[in-house]
Amino acid sequence: MENGKNVSPEKEHPRKAYGLAAKDASGVLSPFTFSRRNNGDDDVTIKILYCGICHTDLHGVKNDWKNTVYPIVPGHEIVGIVTEVGSNVQKFKVGDKVGVGCMVGSCRSCNSCCQNLENYCPKLILTYNSIYTDGTMTYGGYSDMIVVDEHFVVRIPDNLAMDKGAPLLCAGITVYSPMKYFGLNDPGKHLGVVGLGGLGHVAVKFGKAFGMKVTVISTSPKKKDEAISKLGADDFLISSDSAQMQAAMGTLDGIIDTVSAQHDVVPLIFLLKTHGKMVMVGIPPRPLELPVFPLVMGGKILAGSGIGGMEDTQEMLDFAAKHDIGADIELISADYVNKAMERLAKADVKYRFVIDVGNTLAAA
Repeated sequence: MENGKNVSPEKEHPRKAYGLAAKDASGVLSPFTFSRRNNGDDDVTIKILYCGICHTDLHGVKNDWKNTVYPIVPGHEIVGIVTEVGSNVQKFKVGDKVGVGCMVGSCRSCNSCCQNLENYCPKLILTYNSIYTDGTMTYGGYSDMIVVDEHFVVRIPDNLAMDKGAPLLCAGITVYSPMKYFGLNDPGKHLGVVGLGGLGHVAVKFGKAFGMKVTVISTSPKKKDEAISKLGADDFLISSDSAQMQAAMGTLDGIIDTVSAQHDVVPLIFLLKTHGKMVMVGIPPRPLELPVFPLVMGGKILAGSGIGGMEDTQEMLDFAAKHDIGADIELISADYVNKAMERLAKADVKYRFVIDVGNTLAAA
């Protein structure tokens, strides 16, 4: 606000920035000039080199969740190089490889924040389409630079490829965090992964790195060879094949369900052993039908999990680097983003689009 009037995005802050924004619910992204704040005492300024495309970005630009404020600059799988640090910054220096995920602020004092679970803070500030502490909108990583409080910046390990590491900042932490907190990371346990997309393929890699037996559960038979031969899964179940599902009943210690489409969870619950746990990380558009009987009769747990805190995100990246885990990506130029969004809506990607921001954004 300036003299009681709305200020245009390019004049809100002193630093010029350039990106791609959707201006309306068509979701079409086009060049957008806006601004970022000056680097404060606790801030890190980052030149963005890569940004992953998450399905959440597609929902955002299309206003599927009815909360989009246009213009919207998506992107919360951001990797780049530090170009400036504030006087209070301790963790980073100019030239460091860093990342920014789904959040850029929280209250830092509530019960969740005090447990390093900033992702569950009631005052969480998202990386884009959220209101920052100064009252202005946040803009994401489909842009040339960003300024972020150092608490919400993570270090990218030297041996983790920056382009393949970018999707881990959302897809990676989304599956790593529930595996950690629900005990689905113990060597020798049997993990089921429902859905082999951007989240699911990373869950398979983490599960194998933890020393687990991993079974992929999918509606698509054609994904079997990919799951086993390329990603290293131990088994594959076609969820629509009742004979296969019946034969596998009571064999899984836990399940990570990554599917965001409507689907029947009861057959999945029957796959769990007694006291087994199924964690939902996908968000279907409508409520799922959940008979309680299969939960009660097996002492089973159905839970949910959303991304992860900053400490866990750094831990996840370090674990990924140690075990040579990156997302399987299709690297695209900035001028391909709208086509990528069309393909993403059709699930036509293995398994994550990543924008080569550093080399191609200016040409968009």
